Order: sequence, then C-alpha cells, then structure tokens
Amino acid sequence: MPMAAEDISDLIRAGIPDAVVEITDLAGDGDHYAAKVTSASFAGMPRVRQHQAVYAALGGRMGGVLHALQLTTVVPK
Repeated sequence: MPMAAEDISDLIRAGIPDAVVEITDLAGDGDHYAAKVTSASFAGMPRVRQHQAVYAALGGRMGGVLHALQLTTVVPK
C-alpha cells in the first residue's frame, strides 16, 4: 500500500522538528514523490548528510512502503 504524502511530512517533521516540508506526488499514484525539506539544522552539513537525516526521519521506509522520493534539502536564508 502506498504511503500518503501527509504521513511522509509528519515523519520528517517528527525527526527534524524545525523542518518545512513540501511534498509533490510526481505520478499521481501515491507512490512516487518529491520532497523539499528546509531546515536550519542542515546548516554546515554536506548535502549527503542532509539527505541521510531525512532518510533517518523516515525510519527505514525508503525502498519499502515508500517506493521513490526525489529529495531536495535546503538551509533557510
């Protein structure tokens, strides 16, 4: 069963409390999403570590219940 966009947002915000999360359903199938995650906690982190923080917040759901996630991470200006 696909994962709802709201569930993805909730998990990310639970793991990264200051995150502003924007989710887009790329294929309209509830299985392929894009996420833009903005967080001050990303400051000074290389992009790979930022993405790892988001994946950690998703608790191992990537590749399972969450099939595909195009991820963009941003530090607020």
